[in-house]
Amino acid sequence: MTKKRVLIIDDDARNIFALTATLKAKSFDCLSCSGAKEALDLLKTDEIVDAILIDMMMPEMDGYEAIPRIKNIEKRRNTPIISVTAQAMVGDREKCLQAGAMDYISKPVDVDKLLQLLLRV
Repeated sequence: MTKKRVLIIDDDARNIFALTATLKAKSFDCLSCSGAKEALDLLKTDEIVDAILIDMMMPEMDGYEAIPRIKNIEKRRNTPIISVTAQAMVGDREKCLQAGAMDYISKPVDVDKLLQLLLRV
């Protein structure tokens, strides 16, 4: 069985570092992009990506704008996208799902919950 490959999209290098270290320790391969535009460029290639973790609050293009754009890339239409956000108010989960995310996890990230989500991919 090959390792699942996760793309982490986050403008904060500390979040990328922490998620990458956590996921690699659990036998995932990780790629990262520091912004949505960079991620969209990567996702238009043939790069293997089994799941996407996307921060919802980024400058230039946030996750709410990026998720539908990702879904419009033919070969990425069915790639699972999980919103990772500091927004944990009533209605934020629904807003993420409405944007096209498969699921939602709030920061600070509950690693066990994140792993449960990724194992379903």
